[in-house]
Amino acid sequence: MKRSGGSDEAKRRAGEAAADRVTDGQVVGLGTGSTAAHAVRALGRAVDAGLDVRGIPTSVASRELAREAGVPLTTLADARPDVAIDGADEIAASDAGFDLVKGGGAAHAREKYVDSAADELLVVADPTKLAATLAGPVPVEVLPDARPVVADAVGALGGEPTLRAAERKDGPVVTDNGNLVLDCAFEGIDDPAGLAADLSAIPGVVEHGLFVGLADAVVVGREEGVEVRESGG
Repeated sequence: MKRSGGSDEAKRRAGEAAADRVTDGQVVGLGTGSTAAHAVRALGRAVDAGLDVRGIPTSVASRELAREAGVPLTTLADARPDVAIDGADEIAASDAGFDLVKGGGAAHAREKYVDSAADELLVVADPTKLAATLAGPVPVEVLPDARPVVADAVGALGGEPTLRAAERKDGPVVTDNGNLVLDCAFEGIDDPAGLAADLSAIPGVVEHGLFVGLADAVVVGREEGVEVRESGG
């Protein structure tokens, strides 16, 4: 389920500030979503001004945006990201650094393997994404035939799964990988790492939207400027 909120100005500040941290010669993971899109556009302008970077997109949308912006692309088969810039639906500080809920754009499977392959993950956000604790719902990408089995298993964990419906056509959302998404509501996510492990262990689950301890820094755009929160800081 897509979450909205936060001004475009705050998102722009966050995305551009993260893009400013990219240096010449780096490979950059290109996240999906409205805030990450500002980073991709800023990188495109920097490339036009002479910056030498290559991007690894996390979705069809981020790939098309990168091409439009003029960011040269590569793949994980040919390179590993020095840094990834990605958004989040919820962000909470934890002993592990930062815990995230992602998947509002149904790209969390590709985002997770690109983000986890990067030497550094910068999360870009506006203040509405900050939370004391994660509340969800947690998007879970599932193989289509496994949907009823996964739904039952999520229910056994105390979750309430809802098949994500498409907004502009009849039927469910279909991911770039050809799968379905269950938005799984839990009364509380007191142990994100434990829930992440439980969800990963369900047969038929492709990937879930809990990103536990992956982020190295959170770049928060505000109307009046930018705040950078480092992991462990």
